[in-house]
Amino acid sequence: MKWWENNFIKVKGGKLYLGEREAIKVAQNYGTPLFVYDKNQIISNFCLLQKAFSDNTSLEIRICYAMKANSHQDILKILKREGARIDAVSPGEVNEALRAGFSGQEIIFTGTSVSLGDLKQVFKQDGVIVNIDAEEQLELMREVRERWFKDKKIKVSVRWNPGIGKGFNSNVITAGEKSFNGTPIKFGIEEKRVLPTFAKALQYDFIPVGLHQHLGSGWTKSDFETVKSAVDKMIRKAFEIQKNGFSIEFLDFGGGFGPKYSPEQELFPVSKYVEYICQKVKQSGLKIKAIAVEPGKYLVGDAGILLVKVEYLKKSYSNLFACVNAGTFNTVPRPSIYANAYHHIVNCCRVNIGKKERITVAGNLCETGDVFGKEIEMPTPKKGDILAVLCAGAYCRSMASNFNLRQIPREIII
Repeated sequence: MKWWENNFIKVKGGKLYLGEREAIKVAQNYGTPLFVYDKNQIISNFCLLQKAFSDNTSLEIRICYAMKANSHQDILKILKREGARIDAVSPGEVNEALRAGFSGQEIIFTGTSVSLGDLKQVFKQDGVIVNIDAEEQLELMREVRERWFKDKKIKVSVRWNPGIGKGFNSNVITAGEKSFNGTPIKFGIEEKRVLPTFAKALQYDFIPVGLHQHLGSGWTKSDFETVKSAVDKMIRKAFEIQKNGFSIEFLDFGGGFGPKYSPEQELFPVSKYVEYICQKVKQSGLKIKAIAVEPGKYLVGDAGILLVKVEYLKKSYSNLFACVNAGTFNTVPRPSIYANAYHHIVNCCRVNIGKKERITVAGNLCETGDVFGKEIEMPTPKKGDILAVLCAGAYCRSMASNFNLRQIPREIII
C-alpha cells in the first residue's frame, strides 16, 4: 500500500482508482483539468476528529470547518449534515454558509482588517459570533451597530495572539510578534490588551462569550511540544479572564493540523493534541460550555485530487518535462506560492509500472514557477496520460485564479 492511499484513492492493477471508479475513465467522462472530491473521505475525517473529542470530554464540541480551505456548496452541505459548524473569514463566506443551510448561530466570523461594510453585512445575520481581531476594531463595530443595528444583541469572542506561532511556511504563521522571515504578524490581540478588550466589549454593550487563538497552518509532529505550550497559555489566559469577572462560554483553539502531503512528513498527532486539550481544560476548573477547533485541510485536503492530461513530453538541455493542460495558478497554486509546499503526483495509467525518470510536470502558464512538481521520479508519461495531483481538496480551488485568462477547472463530488 502506498503512503498516500486512503479510502478515496487506491491502486488496483497498476492503475489509480477514485473510490470504485478508474481515474482514467473519470477523466474521459468529465474532461480535464478536473477537481474530484470524495464525500466518504470527508465524512471519515470529520468522524475521526469528532470521536477523538467524544472519547476525552463530555463538554460540547464545536468543529468549525475553516471554509476558506474549500467553499464548495456540496462540501458545506456534507459537513452540515455531519454536525459541523463554520469558521468564516469574510461576509462572502458567511453568505455561502447560510446558503448551504447553516444558521447564524453555527457561524463564527473571524475577519482581519475588517471594514465598515464587512461588519454591516455580518451584523445583519442573527446569531453570528464576531471574533474581535483588534481592540481598535471595537470602535468600528460600535459605529456600525449604532448606525444600523441599534440595541441588537451581538455575541463576540476575542482572538488573542499568545506570542507563539507555528506553521510550515513563514506566510502561514498567524501568531507571535514576527514570522521567521521577519514579517510582522497582523493577527490577534497581544496578551496585555486582552482584558481591556473584554472590558471595552462589555462597555460597548457587546456580549463576550469566547476566547480564540490560531498559531498557523501545516503543523507536523515536531511542532507538538510548541503547540502544547500554546494550549497551556490559552488555559491560563482563560482562567485569568474568568477570575476578573468575565464570562467565557467556549475556548476556540483554531486549526493548524492537516493531512500527509509528502512521504517524509511526520504527521501531527491530532488524537494526542485533542486528549491534551481536554485534560488541561478539565484540570483547570474553568467554567466553560464548549471547546472549539477550526480544521480546514484536515477535513478536505486528502479528499480531493486534480486530474490533468499530458499533452506532450519536452526535452530541453538536461530537463524532461511533462507538459499538461493546466496551470498551477488556476488549479493548485500552493507550490507556486509557498516554497516548500508539495503535492505528490501520480500517473493514473501506470502508477508504478515501467521505466522511471526524473520528470518536471510543467503547467501551461507564462510563468517559470508554473510547475506542479520538480524532477519527480515517476514512470515516464506518454502523450495523453492522465496525471493526478494529490491532496488537492484544500487551498487549491479556493486559491485558484484566472491568470493568463485560463479557466478554473470543473469540480465534481463522488
